[in-house]
This record gives sequence, C-alpha cells and structure tokens, in this order.
Amino acid sequence: MMFDPKMLQVYLVGGTQDVHNDVVKFLEKVELAMKSGITAFQYREKGNSKLRPNERVDLGLELRTLCTRYGIPLIVDDDYELAQQINADGVHVGQNDTKIEQVSVAVGHQMFIGYSCNTPEQVERANTMDFVDYIGCGPVFPTKSKSDADTAIGINRLERLNMISERPVVAIGGIDEENMKVVHDTGVAGLAVISLVFDSKDLAATVKKMKNLYKSSRR
Repeated sequence: MMFDPKMLQVYLVGGTQDVHNDVVKFLEKVELAMKSGITAFQYREKGNSKLRPNERVDLGLELRTLCTRYGIPLIVDDDYELAQQINADGVHVGQNDTKIEQVSVAVGHQMFIGYSCNTPEQVERANTMDFVDYIGCGPVFPTKSKSDADTAIGINRLERLNMISERPVVAIGGIDEENMKVVHDTGVAGLAVISLVFDSKDLAATVKKMKNLYKSSRR
C-alpha cells in the first residue's frame, strides 16, 4: 500500500497490553475501530505484553487480515523483522528504537516509514531523510498509555514542529475528546491515540468524533 498523508487522520495505536492482555477483546476492539472509520492501525506490542514471539506473529497475521479486509494500512512499531513477517505496510521508529537508517536499508521501498521526532533538531534531521514518509510528534500532553513516554511537548511546540517539518505530522500522547480539536487546529495531518479509543465507553462514537474533525476542516 502506498503512503498517503490522509492515512494519518485517525491513527489507532495499540497492543494486547492496552486491554489487559486479552487477545480476543483486543481483536474485537480493533475490528470495531476499523468498522467505525480509523484510517491507520499501528501494532505496538510493548510494556507488560504477555505474548511470546510466535504469538506476536500469529496476532500480527490476524491484524493483517483485518487491515486488508477494511482497506487500512498496518504499521508495526519498531520491529521491522516482525513487520516483514506479517507483510505490514509500514514501520514506525522511535528515537531510541532500532536506528532509522538500519530500518530503511532493511525494508527498502517495501514499506513506508514513520519516525518519532520531538525537537526541532530531530525534525530538521528527518527533513534530510528522503526515506521518512511521516513524523510522529509527542506526547503532546502527559500520558499513561506509554510507560517510556517523554515529557509532554505541549501545543505550542507541536505547532512549531509541524511548521518546520517537510513531512506530514501525526500528533500523539494524552489526546482526549476535550483537547482533540486544539491538537487538530495546529495543522497536523492526523491524531494518533491509544487509550482514547481502547478505553472508550462508546468506541464507534469516539472514532466518529475524530473523523469529523477532518471532515469539517475540508469544508
């Protein structure tokens, strides 16, 4: 699947650790989110995940089937070898993950690449990398979804990073129904969320609210 910035609009990130390691519940929520209109899914099996390596592959293949069914890109967090095993569309790399250059060599043009950048220097460096397709910036606000999250960057820095980036930016971290509009209004290409969707009491309605931000901005 070719990269399109519109893929970033409603970007769900998650793994079984986000639903108390319940694989069945995880797949049910992911499929409902896909039915409801998310535009991308990132498979991020981290933190207190209980899955063994072979189980991660098996779950990844189930996610591949779902993403194909709903026409949604499947992105894998950091692990490009897992991404290759499950025929993912993209891989997302953090500053402290596998070196971005190594990932680029490994996946070639088979997948698109996202790169986490939280400072002007990091964004400017990413601007020089023609293999980076989009940038992830955050956490915008404090978040409990990632135990290894950096300090929140805030709205003003997000807006600045978006302005200097030559790649489309997806914002992540602490985004909820109260602040999603102000994040959207910085001009970012999309919003990436974890707990906002996985912990929602009405998942379909939550996804719809996110989608409506981008529908209204086209008018």
